Amino acid sequence: MSRTAFHYLSDKQLSERLEVSRQTIWRWVREGNLPRPVKLGANCTRWKSADIESWEASKGAAA
Repeated sequence: MSRTAFHYLSDKQLSERLEVSRQTIWRWVREGNLPRPVKLGANCTRWKSADIESWEASKGAAA
């Protein structure tokens, strides 16, 4: 059986990567402008880095 390891980003890491505030990250999620995060636990929400990379690529292609 093959296991795939995912790399996850927190809202803080994502906001630093995109150079926006954490509030902007969550607003974009509510508005549907950013991929939905994955709930890993009661107090742990993260984004798969692969999802963010795909999202960035699609934004770059649209520009």
